[in-house]
Amino acid sequence: MPTDVDRPRAVRPGEEVDGDALLAYLRTVRPELTGPLEIRQFPSGYSNLTYAVSSGTQEFVLRRPPFGAAVKSAHDMGREYRVLAGLHPVYPKAPRPLAYCDDPAVIGAPFYVMERVTGVILRAQPAPTPADLPPASARRLGLAVVDELAAIHALDVDAAGLADLGRPAGYIARQID
Repeated sequence: MPTDVDRPRAVRPGEEVDGDALLAYLRTVRPELTGPLEIRQFPSGYSNLTYAVSSGTQEFVLRRPPFGAAVKSAHDMGREYRVLAGLHPVYPKAPRPLAYCDDPAVIGAPFYVMERVTGVILRAQPAPTPADLPPASARRLGLAVVDELAAIHALDVDAAGLADLGRPAGYIARQID
């Protein structure tokens, strides 16, 4: 059921990543990388730019803010990395974060790299047809989604080291006021 929109492709003009600078940085945290890097871009998604990075048989995902991003809190790579770093040990289905770099001199902005986890991305459009997803499979998928959402919501944020993120007290009241 993966569609072409889920596959990385050539990087859009103006959104290139300096592969040599990225490889030099990555070798400081993952010395086994030999390069060269192949960098492709996931063409869809919202907000931050997402790239598929490979070196030999190793595959990673790089996330960075969009070029010219003005709202720093909306594109906080350090926060995204911290959430994954806390989440992965208590929820191993989350991708394992590999490196965070806050030095914009490397590729022009803070970024992080995580392992690449392949799978199906559920989207509203295009809606799967019965040929893509027979009713019995759709039911199993729906139940699996509910189970995973329940598992995520049951996580102990203290054990994940994420209790200080956000302001949970009064959250519902803030949403309806």
